Amino acid sequence: MNIVVYAICKNEEQFVDRWMDSMGEADRVVVLDTGSTDGTVRRLRERGAEVTEEIVSPWRFDTARNRSLELVDPEAEICVCTDLDEVFHPGWREALERAWRPGASQAAYRYTWSFTPDGGEGVVFWSEKIHSRRGWRWVHPVHEVLQWTGEGQPGGKIKAEGVQLDHHPDHSKSRGQYLPLLELSVEEDPEDDRNVHYLGREYMYKGRWDACIAVLRRHLAMPAARWRDERAASMRYIAKAYAGKGDRAAARDWYLRAAAEAPHLREPWVDMALLLYEQEEWDGVLYFTGCALAVTERPRTYICEAASWGSLPWDLRAIALHRTGRLGEALEAARRALELEPGNERLRGNAALLERLAGA
Repeated sequence: MNIVVYAICKNEEQFVDRWMDSMGEADRVVVLDTGSTDGTVRRLRERGAEVTEEIVSPWRFDTARNRSLELVDPEAEICVCTDLDEVFHPGWREALERAWRPGASQAAYRYTWSFTPDGGEGVVFWSEKIHSRRGWRWVHPVHEVLQWTGEGQPGGKIKAEGVQLDHHPDHSKSRGQYLPLLELSVEEDPEDDRNVHYLGREYMYKGRWDACIAVLRRHLAMPAARWRDERAASMRYIAKAYAGKGDRAAARDWYLRAAAEAPHLREPWVDMALLLYEQEEWDGVLYFTGCALAVTERPRTYICEAASWGSLPWDLRAIALHRTGRLGEALEAARRALELEPGNERLRGNAALLERLAGA
C-alpha cells in the first residue's frame, strides 16, 4: 500500500527532526514550503523530504493545502495530511493499513489538539485528514476542510483505531491572520454554518463582545445549524460575551439554554457552576457540578474542553461543600480533584487543609 504524507510549512526548523522521525513510516514525504527564512527547507531535504518552495499570495490555507496535495504522485493510495508541529505515535502505518478497506476514501483517527500543563491530554477529538488520492480538494481560507469533488459519492469512511496524532504547537506564533481569514470565509460562503460559528468564537477570543453575540445569534438562526453540540457551544460563547459585558443575568440565561440544548455535554454545566461560584451561590455550584459529573462519556468531537474533564468540577464541588459545612464530602471531592491533577500545589494544599479540619 503506497502511503504519502503531505504538508505545508513556514519557519518550522525546530520541528523538522521530530516530525520526520514520526512520518518516516510513510513511503514518501512531500512538503510545500511557503517562504521559510530559517533552515527549515535545508533540514527537511537532509532528512529525506521532497520540498517545493512557493509563495502563496494572498495567503489562504486551502490554496496552500491544495498545492501541497498536487505534489502527491497520482499513484498514491493513501494521502496523510499533517503539519510539522504534529507527531504520530509509532506504529501508525500498521494501524492504518489494518483499518483501511477496499473502496475506502477517508479515515478518522484520534487527535490530541492540546495538552494540559502537567502533560495530560487536553482537547481530544477524531480528525479526518487521511484520504484517498483522487476526488478531494481543500476549501475555506482558514479552518479548511476536505470537500469531495469526485464523481458520484465518496467511498466509505473507516475508523483507524490505534492511529494517534498529537499536536505540539509553537505558542509564540501569532493567530492574527485567523480573524480576517474567517471574515473572508463567511463572506465567500455565508451559508456555511460551521464557519459562522468559528467567526463568532474568534470574536469572543478577541473580546469583541457585541460582534460575538450578533454573529452567534445568526449561527443559531441558520437552518443548517442543527448539531446540538455546536449550537450549545454558540450559546455558551454568547453567555461568556454577556459576562464580559457585565450582564450576569443574561449570561446565566444563555448558559441554561446551552445546558438544555446539549445536556449530554459537561461544558455548559461547568460554565454555570463557575458563574455561581463567582457569586458564592454554593448550593447552585453543587447542583451544577453534580450535573456535570453525571456525564461520564467524553465526546469524540472538538466540542470538548479539557477543564470540564479534569479537576475543575471536583475542585468547585470541594469548595462549595466546604463552604456549606460538609467537611467529609469536601475532603473526598478535594481528593478526587487532586487525583486528576496531582502536580497542582493549590489542590494539594486544599486537600491537606480539609484533612486537618476533618480530622482525617
